[in-house]
Amino acid sequence: MLKINKNFLELEDSYLFSNIAQKVNKFKEDNPDKKVISLGIGDVVLPLSAPVIAGLESGVKDMASIETFKGYGPEQGYAFLREVLQDYYKEFSVDLDVNEIFVSDGAKSDLGNILDIFAQDNVVLIPDPVYPAYVDTNVMGGRKIIYMDSNIDNNFLALPDYNVKADLIYICSPNNPTGAVYNRDQLTKWVEYAKEMNAVILFDAAYESFIGNDEIPHSIYEIPGAKECAIEICSLSKTAGFTGLRCGYTIVPMDLRCEDVQLNKLWLRRQTTKFNGVPYVVQKAAAGVFTKEGRAKCKEVIDIYKNNANILGETLKELGITYIGGENSPYIWLKCPNNMSSWDFFDLLLEKANIVGTPGVGFGKNGEGYFRLSCFALKENVIEAAERLKKLKFN
Repeated sequence: MLKINKNFLELEDSYLFSNIAQKVNKFKEDNPDKKVISLGIGDVVLPLSAPVIAGLESGVKDMASIETFKGYGPEQGYAFLREVLQDYYKEFSVDLDVNEIFVSDGAKSDLGNILDIFAQDNVVLIPDPVYPAYVDTNVMGGRKIIYMDSNIDNNFLALPDYNVKADLIYICSPNNPTGAVYNRDQLTKWVEYAKEMNAVILFDAAYESFIGNDEIPHSIYEIPGAKECAIEICSLSKTAGFTGLRCGYTIVPMDLRCEDVQLNKLWLRRQTTKFNGVPYVVQKAAAGVFTKEGRAKCKEVIDIYKNNANILGETLKELGITYIGGENSPYIWLKCPNNMSSWDFFDLLLEKANIVGTPGVGFGKNGEGYFRLSCFALKENVIEAAERLKKLKFN
C-alpha cells in the first residue's frame, strides 16, 4: 500500500509569510485607497548591477552560438565561478580547495538538501527564534529538534551548553530574524563545542556581505578548527540581488569527516545524482558580482539598505523603542511597545500606519513580544514609513 511521509503532517498548517500575505491582501481589498509599505519579507527591491547584467548577457550570447553553446554543466559549478569564489575567501584569510566549493541555486535549497547526507536519527540543535526553514526541513525528515534559547538575556546570541548533546547545529550570523552577529570569541566557543560533540555546524552566511566590522567574521572558517566541523552555506540573493535569479554556494571542506567518511564526497555524490547544476547564464552573471566593478556596485546597493536600517533605527530611538540589529544586518529586531504581542503590533502597524513587518512569534516562542523590520525597501518608502511611525502614539 502506498504511504505518504507522515512527517509532513507534523508541520504547522500555515507558513508564517502566507499568514502575513493573507492579512495584507485582505487589508488592501478593504482599503484600496491606502498605500501599504512593506518592511516584511527579506526580498530585495533594487535592480541587478551593470556587471551582473553584462555577465548575464554574455552568457545568453554564448548560448546562441554553436562554438560557445553550453549543455549540461558540471554539477559542482563552472570553474570560472568557483575560482573567483576561492579568491573571495582569501580576502578573509581563508584558503579553500576549489573542489570544496559547490555552486547551488540558493542557500535555502542547500540548507534543506544538505540533510540528505545525514542520518534521520541525528539530533538537531536550532536557535529560537529562527528562520522557519531550518525547523520545517528537519520536521519533514523526522529528526529530533532541540531548541537553544536566544533572548534578551544573551543578546539573542545563544552559546553552547555542554549538557546538551547534539549532532547538527544551525548557526546564522548575521542572524535572520534578529540581526544579531557572533564575534570571533563566540564562534570559537561553537567550534570547540561542535568538535567536543563530534557534531557538524551548518553555518548560514547568507548576510555576510552586510558585515562592516573587522571584529566580526564573514566566514566560520576564519575560526581555527572550523574546517573539521562546519559546512558553510551562502547566497547571492542579498549580496547581489539574486532573489529572482537564484545562485548561491556551499563549502564542504575536505577535512570534514563523519564515521571516517569524507562528507565532501557524500555531498558531491548527492549533487551529481539529484542536481544538474545552476544554469550557465546565471553562473556568468554570478561571476560578474566578483569583478572589481561588480564588488563596488554591490557595496553601493548594500550601503543603501544599511542606510535604510539607520533611518529606521534612529526613528525607533526617538520613539523610545528598544531594538537590536541593523548595523551589520538588513534586519531590525524591536521590542513591541507597551508589552504588546507580536501579532497585535502587526495589526496596529498595518491598520494605523499601513506598514507591514513580521511578527517575532512567527520565528519561535522567544520571538513573542518582538517584531522584525526588513530594510530591503526603496529609501523614499523607508523615510515615509519612519514618518508614519512617529505619528503613532505608543505611550
